Amino acid sequence: MSDRPSTPEEFLASYEELVGFVPPRVASRFARAAAEGAGREEVLLAQERLRNLVMYPDCLDQRTVQLVLTGILHSKLSDAAALHGVAARRAGATDEQLQAVIDLAYLFTGMSAANRGPALMEAIDELEAKAR
Repeated sequence: MSDRPSTPEEFLASYEELVGFVPPRVASRFARAAAEGAGREEVLLAQERLRNLVMYPDCLDQRTVQLVLTGILHSKLSDAAALHGVAARRAGATDEQLQAVIDLAYLFTGMSAANRGPALMEAIDELEAKAR
């Protein structure tokens, strides 16, 4: 990503580009920072600059990045895995690749990850439909 966002509006737009909408928790964090003033907004911008720098490495394509993030978050049983699953699909990942990521998460998390796999795929479908 050569032109990195620098304003709250540009960072919000990067979420829309990534998943098709601004996730509610992200929107809430931005709204709270705006309401609390310049000091809080500066912290928000620092967080977003670092997130952007790490999430868009020059050496990995976004499909790979989002598959990795989906797997990491699914192994932690985080509902944010679905958002990154949507981003992976938007970047060209297939259901077969997403299922492989779920299976890899099982290796280090166990049956909880395997059992939650179908629900994750359904959540990805629902979020993707929301983004349309």
